Amino acid sequence: MSLSDPIADLLTRIRNASMVRHERVDVSFSKLNSHIVEILQEEGFIKNFKMVKDPAGHMQARLYLKYDHDGTPTITGLRRESRPGLRRYVKSDEIPMVLSGLGINILSTSRGVMTGERARDLKVGGELLCSVW
Repeated sequence: MSLSDPIADLLTRIRNASMVRHERVDVSFSKLNSHIVEILQEEGFIKNFKMVKDPAGHMQARLYLKYDHDGTPTITGLRRESRPGLRRYVKSDEIPMVLSGLGINILSTSRGVMTGERARDLKVGGELLCSVW
């Protein structure tokens, strides 16, 4: 299956699975998706992830979603910022805050995929991929 926007697919799968309180969700594997998933784990938005093969033999990332003690999803919102039809690039001093610092931005920079906060610290800009809160 060929996707025109694998990042949007990743975010939509996470959003849909957390809305119906699934314990886990499988997403297509790519280097960019795996970097985004690693950041989500480091920032505490998901419990864990591991690589698995689907029945057709393709690699997938299995994400274990995180919920509060009352069942509220840790991820309350996801937004695709830059998309194939309209790329969004920002300089290091133009990286927006997400909910006054309660959320994160994920950027693709010349130094790799990282959070907006880290990019600001390193003074590098790049493509603003998505926001998570």
